[in-house]
Amino acid sequence: MTTPSNPSNLPATSQTYQIQEKLLLLEEALLKELPTMPTILRDIHVRLKEDVDTVTLLTEQECSILARGLMKQTNTEILPSILKKAPKKAIKKLGLDDL
Repeated sequence: MTTPSNPSNLPATSQTYQIQEKLLLLEEALLKELPTMPTILRDIHVRLKEDVDTVTLLTEQECSILARGLMKQTNTEILPSILKKAPKKAIKKLGLDDL
């Protein structure tokens, strides 16, 4: 297992390091389907509640790991939003004044 890194070069607090460490454990639990995943998710939640500003320091990859863990634990799937196409009639009624 690798050690948590600090890609943004910000001073890492103990809380931030602990969250990064738990995210690495969560990623490992996801890959190996370990039964400790609920405990790891709870630990991450507790630490994030203690220092909510830490959430803004998470990288996209760390957020992705957390989202994958939550989706697996809750047996849910996040779907991208589906954009509805505008009716053709509405487009035909647009004029230069609408722009």
